[in-house]
Amino acid sequence: MKHRPSKNGLADTGGPQGGRTTLEEARRKGLVGWLQVLGPGLITGASDDDPSGIGTYSQVGSQFGYGLLWTALFTFPLMAAVQELCSRIALQTGVGLGVVLRRKFPASLVGIAILGLLGANLFNVGADLGAVAAGGSLLSGGAVPRLWLVVPAALLIIVMELFATYATIFKIFKWLTLALFAYVLTAFFTHPRLLDVLAGTFIPHLQFSRDFLMAVVAVLGTTISPYLFFWQASSEVDEMVAAGATAPMIGRRRRLKVAELHAARFDIVVGMAFSNLVMYFIILTSAAALHAHGKDNIQTAAEAAAALAPLAGPFAFIIFSIGLIGTGLLAIPILAGSAAYAAKEFLGLAGNLASKPKHRPTFYLMLVVATLAGVAMNFLHLDPIRALFITAVINGVVAPPLLVLIVLVGADRKIMKKQVSGKLSLSLTWIAAVFMGVAAISMLVTLIHR
Repeated sequence: MKHRPSKNGLADTGGPQGGRTTLEEARRKGLVGWLQVLGPGLITGASDDDPSGIGTYSQVGSQFGYGLLWTALFTFPLMAAVQELCSRIALQTGVGLGVVLRRKFPASLVGIAILGLLGANLFNVGADLGAVAAGGSLLSGGAVPRLWLVVPAALLIIVMELFATYATIFKIFKWLTLALFAYVLTAFFTHPRLLDVLAGTFIPHLQFSRDFLMAVVAVLGTTISPYLFFWQASSEVDEMVAAGATAPMIGRRRRLKVAELHAARFDIVVGMAFSNLVMYFIILTSAAALHAHGKDNIQTAAEAAAALAPLAGPFAFIIFSIGLIGTGLLAIPILAGSAAYAAKEFLGLAGNLASKPKHRPTFYLMLVVATLAGVAMNFLHLDPIRALFITAVINGVVAPPLLVLIVLVGADRKIMKKQVSGKLSLSLTWIAAVFMGVAAISMLVTLIHR
């Protein structure tokens, strides 16, 4: 459809619905319809459980047992509220988060936050590529060295980004989310103690120690990550662009329909619930299989997978390793994509996954460069644990101020109109910002006094 320019130079899209199936349509179609509702929210939630996150959750479970299971319940409403706000901003304005932030706040302030995001994402891409390669090497019984698999994994991702259609890419992403069920299945091979699990889930365990504090900080930073904010918003815009509901990089979208918003919220709640459910089961598996057997020094997801073979059996090891590969192939393009979206939105450039590489070469060049930077990190022999630690520090510092900016946008009636944040949204998003801020300060204090 054509986009008619209005008097103020903004596109008058007339407010047609985006590419989403509404909840009413889903009820009529049954199971197929409900699956069609799931999109950006499900993919964003699934990508949060990337190999880096799996490594963090495995480390937490192996070190503290069931003591931090409660964090999955604590982070779920905060994560859902933040992602819903990012989605609502995109649906209301018709542009990505970087564009909205650049319009409201000083460019220098937003630029610093985006530079931090880019740094964290590049380290994360490298660590996740290494984890995918390690998963493949583990499944081969060590016959294929890890470094041999880094380049093939990167090439597979680049080919998908450059040559697959937008619809195909998101279908692949949806199928890859199934890999996360591997971690739910693995828990049943470990035979956890039910009473201990219930106590760890519903009775918060707290320790005032450096290791415990760092573990909580790591969980928060891994679960509520800045790259998710930009990916959620940009995915919503891409859905609308693909459906002809808005024009990219042009002004403000008119008359957001309530049915769209309800569908987006359902998608996000399901996606974030799925993400936190997987987080819960990874901690549970590590607590039951590793901590219970004295394996409390696990550092990476690959180490967790290798340790499961003698403790929980070969099937648990195989399922865990396959999940490691699948989640990495899902998360790496999203990490690279969110970096590219944030950079191009801040710089005022065009391009998205719905466009073709020959029409928007700069955007796709950013995607390729981000992936190749991750490859280079592996061949420079950068310690993956060190890379993840640096990523956690950057995320911990960038997330709180970025969250404050996003919450202020959501409360701005000039921008959000009738979709301004309500009391529940404001409460949850401010709690998330404050807790992330406290986590960041605690992390910095801990680093200074190491």
